[in-house]
Amino acid sequence: MSFTSREIRCADCGATFTFTASEQEFYATKGYTNDPKRCPTCRSARKESRGGTGSRRQMYPAVCASCGTQTEVPFEPREGRPVYCSQCYTAVGSSKRR
Repeated sequence: MSFTSREIRCADCGATFTFTASEQEFYATKGYTNDPKRCPTCRSARKESRGGTGSRRQMYPAVCASCGTQTEVPFEPREGRPVYCSQCYTAVGSSKRR
């Protein structure tokens, strides 16, 4: 399939931006069927306002209740609640499902 660059008007700011052939090819490989509605500036502003800045979430240090190794978890551990490393969490979760 052959792609050619196209000019598109941004739905947010009304500016015209170029949807390049390489971007179209990338969209096709991802299975996207719609063209982008926003220019790159508005797209990144929208992503940032929704919390999708691409930065990692805050992680908290913890000790696994099963094997005792140091790990990090995406929530603040509370007193009296067990915290597991990813391997032990998978093992504990699969044993509860049986």
